[in-house]
Amino acid sequence: MNPLLLPPRPVQHFYLGGHRLAALRGIEPETDHQPEEWIGSTVARFGSDGAGLAATEDGTLLRDLVRADRGAWVGARGGRDAGDVGILTKLIDAGQRLPVHVHPDRGFAASHLDCPYGKTEAWYVLETEGECAVHVGWSRSVDRDELDRRRDAQDGEWMLAHMNRVVVRPGMGVLVPAGTVHAFDGGIFLAEVQEPTDFSILLEWSVTTSTREESHLDLGFDAVMPAVSTEELDADALAALISTAGSTPAEAAFRSLLPAAADPYFRLFDAAGETAPREAGFAVVLVTEGGGALVSEVGRVEIERGQAYAVPYAFGAWRLTGDAEVLVAAPGAGWPRTLRAGGVR
Repeated sequence: MNPLLLPPRPVQHFYLGGHRLAALRGIEPETDHQPEEWIGSTVARFGSDGAGLAATEDGTLLRDLVRADRGAWVGARGGRDAGDVGILTKLIDAGQRLPVHVHPDRGFAASHLDCPYGKTEAWYVLETEGECAVHVGWSRSVDRDELDRRRDAQDGEWMLAHMNRVVVRPGMGVLVPAGTVHAFDGGIFLAEVQEPTDFSILLEWSVTTSTREESHLDLGFDAVMPAVSTEELDADALAALISTAGSTPAEAAFRSLLPAAADPYFRLFDAAGETAPREAGFAVVLVTEGGGALVSEVGRVEIERGQAYAVPYAFGAWRLTGDAEVLVAAPGAGWPRTLRAGGVR
């Protein structure tokens, strides 16, 4: 079974953006609110039956293909359901600052949302404009009652003033553990890898087209706010969430782009040129530059800049040839054995 070409399917969202994403993927944006593409996704947007799902040229959903032949696609039993591939990969092209928000962890998701996955995520910066920054974690602990008041008043400036601000550059990777408050500036184009859910708690909805009623996972703020950490993320803890491995050019080897703490949840690599084989397993491949081929004993697929592929387990161990540069996203180490309600074990 060869890798499956994934045609562009940008997602309409509550914030502005999408022009750089469209340029990479070779399409014209239909609106100014298509800042995301969910590449290789078998997960739909929260509250939606189909938005965000990856599909083939003829409209067949990747989720249905995985369900029909799970062994060929992921090579393992387990997971949330028959369509689970263990990872969600996105392109995000922010045309405005994203709102301050938080994602729940696995324990909260298991007890409140009937899901073994939370939403730990990581960003890999592709392009920036000027001194763009991400905002991750509280720079000092905040009072929970005060946070509730600031949320109700939609005081985003107060929230940002109490958060860690990190100026980012292309090639930087940032891990955002579940429960950690975060936002990032407009002008950042990034690839995101995350647990395969769409669980978001918006503390700041007024800068988007979303509403208060759409900001608490249909559970109410009293129920979801315990999922939001109010503790300080100090300088050492923040530094441990950042990798600069991608700040030097990609090489003819698959190089990890994220901090080691991301490995139980998901992995992200880059490579360029002629590589040694990497192990068989489900992966999402995005071609960021040049052209070449994905090659295994099963077959050969020609690739070029802007294309994206879902690589099945049945393709076997594969390597990159030619002068292409790629990003490769894969499930966490040991998945799906490591998937347990309440956390990674």
